[in-house]
Order: sequence, then structure tokens, then C-alpha cells
Amino acid sequence: MPVVSAEQPPRHRVVVLALDGVLPFELGIPQRIFGLARTTGGARLYDVITCSLRPPGPVRTNADFDIMVENGPEAIATADTVLIPASYELGPVYEEGRLTGELRSALAHLRPGTRLVSICTGGYVLAAAGFLDGRPASTHWSSAAHFQRTFPRIKVDADVLFIDDGDVLTSAGVAAGIDLCLHIVRRDHGTAIANDVARRTVVPPHRDGGQAQYIQRPVPEAQLATTTTARAWALARLHEPIQLRDMADQESMSVRTFTRRFREEAGISPGQWLVQQRVERARHLLEATDLSVDRIARDAGFGTAQSMRQHLQAALGVAPTVYRRTFRAVDGKCSGKGSDKGSGVRLA
Repeated sequence: MPVVSAEQPPRHRVVVLALDGVLPFELGIPQRIFGLARTTGGARLYDVITCSLRPPGPVRTNADFDIMVENGPEAIATADTVLIPASYELGPVYEEGRLTGELRSALAHLRPGTRLVSICTGGYVLAAAGFLDGRPASTHWSSAAHFQRTFPRIKVDADVLFIDDGDVLTSAGVAAGIDLCLHIVRRDHGTAIANDVARRTVVPPHRDGGQAQYIQRPVPEAQLATTTTARAWALARLHEPIQLRDMADQESMSVRTFTRRFREEAGISPGQWLVQQRVERARHLLEATDLSVDRIARDAGFGTAQSMRQHLQAALGVAPTVYRRTFRAVDGKCSGKGSDKGSGVRLA
């Protein structure tokens, strides 16, 4: 059961805009992730509504079936967050970087202050509408170069899984939409609820590495490639000093071979991965315990409070005490909004 307060906060309404050519997998992500976010009493924390550009009726997908959408574009006027999944039929939005008349009319329903979210090529719609001008954004790695050429005023980052730029959030393709929606739940309601949603969805609450690990490249032999044992070994003793040699020994590899294969699997170096895991451990302890900063620094493997401050400042943009005040769970509820920044995440 979620470890959250039985008191129900106001529901946040997410309106998902289904465009012709929408990918069914990505269309279903918001309903699944936000729909599972509940209080201990089982009350929903989000309402998720799907709408189309036209009056209620069928919307084509990129699969061999259509979907029936019961809401027209006027539903956007009720949204706290508007989310646009990927479509393979964006037409002039993709080809010329301009909105169609239907899209322009639909987005005119947006209320000031509405949070905007895109998954994969859904970011083209936000870009064509001007919402990403001068801002950082992510999209699927295979579309990144085209995205940048089409919208030169956007700061495209193809290395991360998603970017949180406050009121506008963009993600890479497909499963990165899950990462982004979990991040939003965490940002809105804290770690406990986001982790519960992740467990119930059977996905990791946070993925290591960025898109580099998914770009096609020569793959080592499967029976030789795994570094899973070394990672599990390291996670069990983050509070101890861990040398690269120690991790390589767990796989009976040379340091050079282990480092190469680790990068091929995780998209980052073993040292970067260790820092990420220690930052995650520190975050958890700051949110969920009353331990002192010095004790948390030791338990997370940073050794000293000063070292932990430096790493959290680099990764999250805030000091440990500020992070704790922002995310400290009180009766399971988050006291504010914060950030996720790492090799797979970018907070602008």
C-alpha cells in the first residue's frame, strides 16, 4: 500500500492530446502512471482525460486499430497539465515546423500556467507552438538532429531521458515517457508515492544513464557482457570505499575490459554510476529519515558532509539541507517541488 497521507489533496487534471498516428503504448503511459498514484485511502491524486482535435469520435493510431476518444479539444481548457504523446502523422508540424489550423485552435484553449509535457515526437507540437523557444528540450535520439534543424532556437539535448524545465517537460522516446511521468509524480507528491507507482507498474523508479546506451552500436557477446553482479555487489556496500578494481574483480575481468563493457551496458562509466547511486541513497535518507547530514554522508559513501554537498549540488543543483526542506516527507506528503538531474535527466 502507498505510504501516503489519508488526507486527499486536490486532484490534478492531466489532459492527454491524442493526435492521428498516435502510438498506443505512449498514449497509455499517462493513464497507467498517474492513474496509479493514490492516497492510503485509495483516492486518486490525478484525473486523466484523453481528448482529440475533433469532436468525440475515432482517432487513428499507428497500429491496426483506431481508438474512440470521448472528448474534443475543449477539454484542454480544464487541464492543469497537457501531455502530448508521440505521433507518426504530424505532417507540417514535423516537416515544416508549423502548426496546423486544428492544432492552433486546440492549443488556444490552454489556460495560463498550464504545465506542458511531451513524449518523444510530441515535442514537435510544443516546439511548433513556440513553447520551447530558447529552452532546453529532449526527444528521441533518432529525431534529435532533425528536431534541432527544424527548430534552431531550441537547445536540444539528445543525451538525456527527459528534461524538466519547470512548466515545460520533454522526454525521449517510448519508455522515457514512463520515466518522465514517474518524475512528475515524484515532483508533485514525493518519493513514497512515486516509488509505490513504480513498484506496482514493475518498472524502476529511476533509470541510470541517458539515451547513449540505446543508440545502435556493436554489442558484445551476451554471455560476456553482463556487469550485473558487480553492480549488485556495489549497491550492497555503498557506505564503503569501492575501487574500480574491486568491481572488476566481481566479474573476473580486467579493469579495462570491465570499464568498456560497463559503458556499453549502462551508457556511463562505473565511477559516474557509483556517484549516481550514492546521490540516490543520500536523497532517500534525506527524505525518509531524521539522520544528520554527517551520518547520511557516511551511509551513502561520500565520507564527509562537504563531499556530499559538492556531489548533491552538482547533481541536483541544491545543498542537502535545502533538498531535505523541499522533499522531506511529512505524513507521507511532499512539502514542495524539487528536481532530478543526472546523466539520464536534465533539470534546466
